[in-house]
Amino acid sequence: MASIRNLKKEINNVLGDVIEAVYIVEETQGTHGSKEGTAIIDKAIETFDALIAEIHKKDVENPGAHFASVRNTLEKEATTLVERINNMA
Repeated sequence: MASIRNLKKEINNVLGDVIEAVYIVEETQGTHGSKEGTAIIDKAIETFDALIAEIHKKDVENPGAHFASVRNTLEKEATTLVERINNMA
């Protein structure tokens, strides 16, 4: 099993890349601070906070399954956010 530190780094990197992608799309389209872009960034930050809170839960029966669930949630949310970014273009 990967370490908790690596999982936290993965969450940070993936969601950071999503936020960066929003800025790149807005820059190329000349739509700085668009409502859609802001909503995607807000959702990425909300997802980050929720996933980090899940990692820090102490009353988990099966830590391996719990962290796998966190990773699956990250993948699902990131995919949804990337689809929303693609629709911005």
